[in-house]
Amino acid sequence: MESALEWHTARALLEWQVEMGATEAIGDAPVDRYAMDPAPAKPKPAPAVAAATPAQAPVRSVRPAAPSIDHVALAKQMASGAQDLDGLRAALNAFEGCELKKGARNTVFADGNPAARVMIIGEAPGRDEDIEGKPFVGRAGQLLDKMCDAIGMGRAAPLSKDAVYITNVLPWRPPQNRDPKPEEVAMLLPFLTRHVELVAPDVLVLMGNHACQAVLGKRGITRLRGQWGEALGRPALPMFHPAYLLRNPAAKREAWADLLSLQAKLRELA
Repeated sequence: MESALEWHTARALLEWQVEMGATEAIGDAPVDRYAMDPAPAKPKPAPAVAAATPAQAPVRSVRPAAPSIDHVALAKQMASGAQDLDGLRAALNAFEGCELKKGARNTVFADGNPAARVMIIGEAPGRDEDIEGKPFVGRAGQLLDKMCDAIGMGRAAPLSKDAVYITNVLPWRPPQNRDPKPEEVAMLLPFLTRHVELVAPDVLVLMGNHACQAVLGKRGITRLRGQWGEALGRPALPMFHPAYLLRNPAAKREAWADLLSLQAKLRELA
């Protein structure tokens, strides 16, 4: 009787499970889920990591480079626009391309009579010239005045036939009286060229190596001195610089010969 009850009970339970949807058996024996080890927790997905990027340098605003200025072309433009000596002086004072100007006290433009037949071109101002604003005023300038006086000429002479007009390749003193740099000469040469055109002398006298290099394109004053050439469309005579004569008095004999040659050339051109 007990077996029959158990059978009917088990069948009733089975029918109930079928009605609840359990239509398949997955094991021969029941499984006590509570006695089993808990299922291991599923690992949490690792947080997404952004791809490593190299450290970026701070961004700095970069200003575009200023366009380079062709100072030689600018000097030519400014010099060519000068219609007279006052205009040329003003153009030279307005020119900012040469660093020498920043360290100079004065612009040494010229001295003497602009109507002179002779235009003397020196190298650059020295200390005394920078202070006074005139070319050839130191010991070398005093010697130059004596040399001109020896042939009846001078910067203070009222008549053009007896007068000299004096300027330099550079209008500003180089620091410590160093030699002019090629780029300095190149950017200031247009002003000198226009200076000669406006004065229109009969002859040029080139004092020293640097004046010869700038105007004639040649160096070697001991070889060039006394030899007439042509520069800027005019007869040009290279001579020793008076400063050289102060250091080498024996060279005054050659300087005297050059002065006589200058005197003869002026008579020839008269």
